[in-house]
Amino acid sequence: MLEITIFTLLAGVLGAAAGYFGRKVIAEAKISSAEEAAERIVEDAKKESEARKREAILEAKEEVHKMRSDLERESRERRGELQRLEHRLMQKEENLDRRTSNLERKEEEQGKREQEITELREEIGKLENEMVKELERISGLTTEQARERLMADINEELEHEVGKLIRDAQERAKDESDKRAREIVATAIQRCAADYVTDTTVSVVSLPNDEMKGRIIGREGRNIRTFETLTGIDLIIDDTPEAVILSGFDPIRREVARVALDKLIADGRIHPARIEEMVEKAQREVDALIREEGEQASFEVGVHGLHSEIVKLVGRLKFRTSYGQNVLQHSLEVSHLASMMAAELGVDAQVAKRAGFIHDIGKAVDHEVEGTHVAIGVELARKFGENEKVIHCIAAHHGDIEPNSIEAVLVQAADAISAARPGARRETLESYIKRLEKLEGIADGFPGVDKSYAIQAGREIRIIVKPEEIDDASSLKMARNIVSSIEEQLEYPGQIKVTVIRETRAVEYAR
Repeated sequence: MLEITIFTLLAGVLGAAAGYFGRKVIAEAKISSAEEAAERIVEDAKKESEARKREAILEAKEEVHKMRSDLERESRERRGELQRLEHRLMQKEENLDRRTSNLERKEEEQGKREQEITELREEIGKLENEMVKELERISGLTTEQARERLMADINEELEHEVGKLIRDAQERAKDESDKRAREIVATAIQRCAADYVTDTTVSVVSLPNDEMKGRIIGREGRNIRTFETLTGIDLIIDDTPEAVILSGFDPIRREVARVALDKLIADGRIHPARIEEMVEKAQREVDALIREEGEQASFEVGVHGLHSEIVKLVGRLKFRTSYGQNVLQHSLEVSHLASMMAAELGVDAQVAKRAGFIHDIGKAVDHEVEGTHVAIGVELARKFGENEKVIHCIAAHHGDIEPNSIEAVLVQAADAISAARPGARRETLESYIKRLEKLEGIADGFPGVDKSYAIQAGREIRIIVKPEEIDDASSLKMARNIVSSIEEQLEYPGQIKVTVIRETRAVEYAR
């Protein structure tokens, strides 16, 4: 039994050893075949890499060859360009050398010429000095004396020539401008024919009978006192049959009083309470009339977009007069004249029309506000948003400032035309005579004046000068100086013509 067991163990050990050695032989065989396969793969990879390496080297050599060819070609081109540039540079240097040599030669010639010119100038200077000395010896005058005499002769001759030229130019310009101005003004005046109504500071109210005067006066004069207190107008009751007179400098108050008195007379009930009621009613009616007149005037003249307060001020001008001329009618005419002349000249007719229409609005309140009607008008126009061009026309229409636009000049001219038209305004005899005397006095104040005469109601002054003191050229200068003095010292409507008369007579007797 033991032997069987030992035998079995030995057999197992032998079997295990045989299996081990068998597996080892098989494994070694597999390893050997794997190594051979790996060697073959490595050999193949080496051969493939060698082939690729040779291809890459060939491609690199070809690329290097190509780049070398390109560089050689570019180098050849650049060498050719450099050779051309070098050739051109050498030519320019040669030209520059030639020019430099020519310039040096010319400079030498110029230096010689300058030296010759200097010598000639010195010689000429010596000759001039000798000639001047000879001339001074012959004429008996020094150089300064001869120069002064020559300048005096030239100045005298030039004065005459300048005087003639000025006179000719002025005559031509005056003829052309007068002709054109007459055409424009005549056309404007013909197109604008306005009637004039001369107002005064009194209004006459008709009565149905003389008994009404007593009722107007009232018991112990209470009615007339109440009426005068409420209206601010003097009520004059005299021996004039069936009429009473309202007197006052404020035309609007006078109109309110007239309307109120007409209503009282028509009603017949005249007592303080009724008077107060009628005056208030008349005030409202006159205010409405003022607005209506302003709107009607602006519509008539074609000026739109005015501020409502300016429309009221324009309406108030219906009751305002200036030297007897109704200011509203005057404003309408100035507006028409200015716009027509502006249209003839091709400037802004709307600005001229608007400025002419409201140029005197300051007169509507000049008795209530301090200042001239021009300054008041400018302030009102600026306050109510008028255009600066229109404001400038208002400010310049009496020459308070210099006009800087044609429209301002046209408004100024239209204002003068409207005011200067015969019958348009009244002027007291005393002020008229004073103006003529002052006009003649200005002319008489100039040296060389013999007589002066103001004619045509002061529209022209004729001055007779002494011919032995004033020549023709000086008479022209005198006329201009007199005009300047008149413009500075006098205020006048329109224009004043100044005529200087110089007359010489040669009288002989044949015996």
